[in-house]
Amino acid sequence: MRTVLDYGPMWETMQRKGISQYSLLKAGIDNKTLDSIKKGKNLTLLTLEKICAILDCTPNEVVRFVKDA
Repeated sequence: MRTVLDYGPMWETMQRKGISQYSLLKAGIDNKTLDSIKKGKNLTLLTLEKICAILDCTPNEVVRFVKDA
């Protein structure tokens, strides 16, 4: 069993707060990072911290761990 990253909470948080992907790009999150998130790849803690600061949220509102059977 392995753990998979789910960034669903980030999209939900962005929608709830009215923040677009364009806003993230303007705030310093690059296209490559957004692409990695869409593909469920790993983020650095520094990037997670930056996203949390932009969205004014906690890491739990950006990513969750899902066990893959």
